[in-house]
Amino acid sequence: MMPTRFTDTLFQLIKTLEKAEKRNFKLYIKRSSGNENLKIIELFDALDKLNEYDEGVLLKRLSSIRKPQLSNTKVHLYKQLLASLRILKSTDSIDMQLNEQLDHARILYNKGLYLQSLKILEKLKETAKLHNKFNFLTQVISWEKKIETLHITRSMQDRGEQLSAEALEVNARVEMVAKLSNLALRLYSWYIKNGHARNEKDETGVINFLKNNLPEKAHHQTGFYERLYLYQCYCWYAFIRQDFLMYYRYAQKWVDVFHEQPLMIRVETGYYIKGLHNLLNAHFDLRNYQKFEIDLQHFIKFSKTTVANNHDNHRIQTFIYISSAKINQHFMLGTFDEGLKEVPLIEDKLVEYALYLDNHRLLVFNYKIASLYFGSGKFDISIDYLQKIINGSDGMRNDLQCYARLMHLMAHYELGNFEIIDSLIRSVYRFMAKMENLTIVEEEMFKFLRNSFHVHRQKLKPELQKFLVSIKKLEKNRFQTRSFAYLDIISWVESKVLEKPISLIIREKYLQGKKRYY
Repeated sequence: MMPTRFTDTLFQLIKTLEKAEKRNFKLYIKRSSGNENLKIIELFDALDKLNEYDEGVLLKRLSSIRKPQLSNTKVHLYKQLLASLRILKSTDSIDMQLNEQLDHARILYNKGLYLQSLKILEKLKETAKLHNKFNFLTQVISWEKKIETLHITRSMQDRGEQLSAEALEVNARVEMVAKLSNLALRLYSWYIKNGHARNEKDETGVINFLKNNLPEKAHHQTGFYERLYLYQCYCWYAFIRQDFLMYYRYAQKWVDVFHEQPLMIRVETGYYIKGLHNLLNAHFDLRNYQKFEIDLQHFIKFSKTTVANNHDNHRIQTFIYISSAKINQHFMLGTFDEGLKEVPLIEDKLVEYALYLDNHRLLVFNYKIASLYFGSGKFDISIDYLQKIINGSDGMRNDLQCYARLMHLMAHYELGNFEIIDSLIRSVYRFMAKMENLTIVEEEMFKFLRNSFHVHRQKLKPELQKFLVSIKKLEKNRFQTRSFAYLDIISWVESKVLEKPISLIIREKYLQGKKRYY
């Protein structure tokens, strides 16, 4: 949940400002020395010095602003801040540059200088096409059509026919991009709410959804955005269905479309970062150890570039996804203790970026950190992190809720808290059944726990061996892989049977897999 200290929108904005942005605002506002501007400078300074938003404290620090005036002054300050940021940041965004030039074309037209306006619009079209901004082209062509309709420009013969043909082509492309981007968003939303497909019913629903909503000729598109959104659709589709090989192929296509047009990395940096994140996730799911390391190093190198640090959003995205990838790498290698060394820095950054992070991101990090502590044998600390998920779900990520409860149960089992195991088993089972989240793996897990926690430790190994045989049969079943992706139950049981730490079990698997890989 968003911390209450950040609920005031003006206060939020001021707290995101960097030193250069604050300095630019002061210079911008002091160009006019009106009484109202002096008031907003006073309000700005007072808010900047507050650690938490408190209107009572704020009013005590303001000498020229009374309570009835505060609301209007805040609105005025907010608008002036955005105006100063627009000037400062205009060169960072192709969209802002295009809009600024379009404004210039409108001004010239309104002054009666329509030929000068047309020249700007023609240059605008070239820039928009270069950056694949076809949605913006619709506005430019609309203005060109207006000028040609109202004035005899003699700019060229057959101008009307050419503009009409351009408008039809651009509208068709914009429509295709809208359909594909809508579909990608809806598939992603399905995953955020539900996680992976739980059974054939879920999978059939997703297959039919894609089939019924994928635009005709989607696969024949050659434009940047059309292909980008098409690859996103198939990424989420494959990920939901746990077809990790397809997921990898389309995540790679997603990244490759940027490498084919490097200019677009600057234009759509957020999507490039998200593509790299999905590619690393795909490597993790497939245990592509070598490719994971290569692409992680590429991501880290990119995160240090000017493009990746132009905006807070990009900087925070790279932190989230690189931190997540580093933890995943420790899961793959079985280096849980090494992974725990990353936790203090991650938690410091989570506090620093609290203003920007949604609850979903925090849930995922808490689950990953809990998994690190579980893997390193620190079960009591793992429980602390799992409780944060169990007590703070807000109805998101039902799958994460279920597996947090299951790991929580396993941690208490490891600690020997047998007096509460029986009630925990019933509670977790009811929760997962209610969510329709029980796979065969979990059914076998609950069966083992119910039968084994009464068994003396010395006689437990045969029960563990039977359990291991039953779940290893399910390892290649696609609808059961979800259980193993969230919680490496097989390695946990193997650690009990072989009497080795789970980290060593996973490490040995990595070394064996590495030999096969090379």
